[in-house]
Amino acid sequence: MTAYQHPKLSVYNLPWPTDWAQVFGRSAPLIVEIGFGNGSYLLELARQNPDCNVIGLEIASRSLEKAERKLGLNGVHNARAVFSKAEAALAHLFEPRSVREFHINYPDPWFKKRHSGRRLVQADTATYLVSRLEVGGRLHLATDIREYADMAHEVLSSAPALENCLPTPWTHTFPRLTMTKYEAKGLAEGRPGHYFLYQRTADPFAEPPATQELSMPHVVIYTPVPATEIVAAHREQQFHPTEGVHIKIRDAFLHQNGRAVLFEAEVIDPTIEQHVAIMLYPREEPDTFTVKYTTLGQPRMTAGLHYATGLLAKWVAELHPEGRILSSKIAADVG
Repeated sequence: MTAYQHPKLSVYNLPWPTDWAQVFGRSAPLIVEIGFGNGSYLLELARQNPDCNVIGLEIASRSLEKAERKLGLNGVHNARAVFSKAEAALAHLFEPRSVREFHINYPDPWFKKRHSGRRLVQADTATYLVSRLEVGGRLHLATDIREYADMAHEVLSSAPALENCLPTPWTHTFPRLTMTKYEAKGLAEGRPGHYFLYQRTADPFAEPPATQELSMPHVVIYTPVPATEIVAAHREQQFHPTEGVHIKIRDAFLHQNGRAVLFEAEVIDPTIEQHVAIMLYPREEPDTFTVKYTTLGQPRMTAGLHYATGLLAKWVAELHPEGRILSSKIAADVG
């Protein structure tokens, strides 16, 4: 085998939640590596666990390409590389108690204080990690940054239904499948690894369910304002309709020979970020339009996308005194 022969997988094209048995063509325990870098550790996970389905999560395109090439060249069939941020995958792709092991190797420490919120190991993410582990499932974490180790110990030791398998918060020696690039770099620069091993207990806690998609949002409006004037009136708009949801309507473009308008939008939900297009389509009835998403950007039907569609439709309708909403298919809890 000289090429990766599986379809490209992404949090944007996989079902929410994902039936991994269908993806792999077999039912088997799941092992997940978060942030697999050049793919060497992911390859070893798959090789040494042939009876498991191994999933690697990564957002760097070059890392995805390297890992896919390694899996293909080595004829590995029990591993898949998936484009996704960890938080999005944990919230949307995995059911509670569905993963046997998580492996997190040398996550980005995000040294600057203003970037600390981007660190992977945080209380909310830890709750998802524990929830997705099966009882008895294990979480492996390695870092060469002492500050990150201290923070991880504080978060993991206080996480519900999770217990430390080591007699100390971490150990500097631990059997490894293979040395990662950053592990070797840290050792060469005098920074030993801090290795954590935690296990999911049977203790009950409020497990967040896998987030499913909402219905497809669209709004029908009446406005005598033509598409050309709607584009001319548009300026970048930002909305924060509810906690954790941020919407930015960046720009507007004429479409379909000046009869329709395409809006470029950034939609950020608590668990996933999307760059999508929302279209204002003319209908057969005079001065009547439908506001709905397009397939550009592989949009997922989140609360944020519902908010963006509804708020954009409201803005267009309010451009003219006679403008109004005729019908709306926006999720009831979004309004």
